[in-house]
Amino acid sequence: MKQQLKLPWAVISLILITGFSFGQYAPPPGYPGTTAISKDSSAFYAWATNCTVKRGFVNIADTNFVYNNSNRASYGNVYMATGKPDGLVISLGDGGVATLTFDTVISDHLGWDFAVFENSFSDGFLELAYVEVSSDGVNFVRFPSVSLTQTLQQVGTFDTLDTRKINNLAGKYRAFYGTPFDLNQLKDSSSVDIHHITHIRIIDVVGDLQDAYARYDSQNHKINDPWPTPFDTGGFDLDGVGLVQNAPTAADSDLNLPGISIIPNPCSSQAGFFTGTSVPLNFEITDLTGRILIQSSFSVSTHVDISDLPSGIYFVNFTSSGTSWRLTKKLLKY
Repeated sequence: MKQQLKLPWAVISLILITGFSFGQYAPPPGYPGTTAISKDSSAFYAWATNCTVKRGFVNIADTNFVYNNSNRASYGNVYMATGKPDGLVISLGDGGVATLTFDTVISDHLGWDFAVFENSFSDGFLELAYVEVSSDGVNFVRFPSVSLTQTLQQVGTFDTLDTRKINNLAGKYRAFYGTPFDLNQLKDSSSVDIHHITHIRIIDVVGDLQDAYARYDSQNHKINDPWPTPFDTGGFDLDGVGLVQNAPTAADSDLNLPGISIIPNPCSSQAGFFTGTSVPLNFEITDLTGRILIQSSFSVSTHVDISDLPSGIYFVNFTSSGTSWRLTKKLLKY
């Protein structure tokens, strides 16, 4: 729309915020309440180092359909799903599966534990995938997903979705912004140890509403996303998986550090960091894009003035000079 709107910026901002307030789940990057994490965020400490893929069909409803001499997705290779997201991806096809491993085990900590990256070119064209984890590479447990997208009409090949109606499905955010997952959501599962995760599995959600091919969320809703995508690039396009929280290492034990607490959290003006140890620690407070806002060091405890920060979600990265020890915690400012 090219019509000039002569409204105060505060009013325009309110309109934009209100426009994203009707959805039940988190909005796109850049809007209040988003959970998207930039690939450049310092919250990430490691990326997938190995990936295996079982490609899905370019059109699951017509397995004889061929694109570029194959009836299965063929774009990209497994190496494109390892390391930091760079826009180079591997396409999974309808129902395709990628399994990723890391150079460290993954453990549940406060807040998000890892994030999955797709390569959508916009906030609306979203290709979705289930996310599962395993402690042995054999038994996998799926994160409970929700899709509130209408199921009366198929979302077409290049149609869009409302990210606020999507939860716990990878691909919720545009390229270079990861969809985060919290292992604590699986704490009641007897099939996985959330403090010893060795594999993460990404499974393309076909998106077809036909009963024969439909996929369902944890509430038994059909999941509707752009379909068909009968190309070599069809299905979920995996760009990377990053780890946000680290499992304990030998360096942690050598430091003899108790858990670090942030009190109060959420807070409005003063955030207290408490360790109960005299080992000097460094900290950085960053926003969701990874931009460092406050940094300093302390021993035992300190109080940090955050009154000038806007309300929202931040990460506090704690490190100890001369060691590989690192701990990231989420800080909520209201």
